[in-house]
Amino acid sequence: MFKRFTAVITKEEKWYVAHCLELGVVSQGKTLEEAQANLQEAVELYIESFGAEGTPEGSSAALVYQLEAEVGA
Repeated sequence: MFKRFTAVITKEEKWYVAHCLELGVVSQGKTLEEAQANLQEAVELYIESFGAEGTPEGSSAALVYQLEAEVGA
Protein backbone atom coordinates (compact mmCIF):
# COMPACT_ATOMS: atom_id res chain seq x y z
CA MET A 1 0.00 0.00 0.00
CA PHE A 2 1.20 3.50 -0.79
CA LYS A 3 0.31 6.81 0.81
CA ARG A 4 0.89 10.19 -0.76
CA PHE A 5 2.64 12.94 1.19
CA THR A 6 3.51 16.55 0.44
CA ALA A 7 7.19 17.46 0.14
CA VAL A 8 8.74 20.90 -0.09
CA ILE A 9 12.38 21.44 -1.00
CA THR A 10 14.15 24.74 -0.43
CA LYS A 11 17.70 25.80 -1.26
CA GLU A 12 19.58 27.03 1.80
CA GLU A 13 23.10 28.15 0.98
CA LYS A 14 24.90 25.02 -0.31
CA TRP A 15 22.21 22.49 0.68
CA TYR A 16 18.75 21.52 -0.51
CA VAL A 17 16.48 20.96 2.50
CA ALA A 18 13.50 18.65 2.01
CA HIS A 19 10.46 18.65 4.32
CA CYS A 20 7.57 16.19 4.49
CA LEU A 21 4.80 18.48 5.69
CA GLU A 22 2.44 15.86 7.12
CA LEU A 23 5.03 13.97 9.16
CA GLY A 24 7.45 16.75 10.05
CA VAL A 25 10.33 14.71 8.61
CA VAL A 26 13.26 16.73 7.26
CA SER A 27 16.32 15.71 5.28
CA GLN A 28 18.88 17.37 3.03
CA GLY A 29 21.24 16.83 0.14
CA LYS A 30 23.87 18.63 -1.89
CA THR A 31 21.71 18.22 -5.02
CA LEU A 32 17.98 18.32 -5.57
CA GLU A 33 17.98 14.63 -6.47
CA GLU A 34 19.97 13.72 -3.36
CA ALA A 35 17.59 15.68 -1.15
CA GLN A 36 14.60 13.89 -2.72
CA ALA A 37 16.19 10.47 -2.27
CA ASN A 38 17.21 11.24 1.31
CA LEU A 39 13.70 12.44 2.18
CA GLN A 40 12.18 9.32 0.63
CA GLU A 41 14.43 7.17 2.81
CA ALA A 42 13.74 9.27 5.92
CA VAL A 43 9.96 9.04 5.43
CA GLU A 44 10.13 5.27 4.94
CA LEU A 45 12.27 4.90 8.09
CA TYR A 46 9.85 7.10 10.02
CA ILE A 47 6.90 4.94 8.97
CA GLU A 48 8.87 1.77 9.73
CA SER A 49 9.67 3.08 13.22
CA PHE A 50 6.38 4.71 14.16
CA GLY A 51 3.88 2.98 11.87
CA ALA A 52 1.52 4.46 9.37
CA GLU A 53 -1.32 5.01 11.83
CA GLY A 54 -2.35 8.62 11.87
CA THR A 55 -0.78 9.39 8.52
CA PRO A 56 -3.21 10.86 6.00
CA GLU A 57 -5.12 8.57 3.64
CA GLY A 58 -4.89 9.20 -0.09
CA SER A 59 -3.55 12.47 -1.33
CA SER A 60 -3.31 15.35 1.06
CA ALA A 61 -4.19 18.94 0.39
CA ALA A 62 -1.57 21.53 1.14
CA LEU A 63 -1.18 25.11 0.08
CA VAL A 64 2.45 26.08 -0.39
CA TYR A 65 3.14 29.62 -1.48
CA GLN A 66 5.55 32.50 -1.15
CA LEU A 67 4.49 35.66 0.60
CA GLU A 68 5.97 39.09 1.05
CA ALA A 69 6.17 40.86 4.38
CA GLU A 70 7.37 44.37 5.09
CA VAL A 71 10.65 44.46 6.99
CA GLY A 72 12.22 47.53 8.49
CA ALA A 73 9.50 50.16 8.20
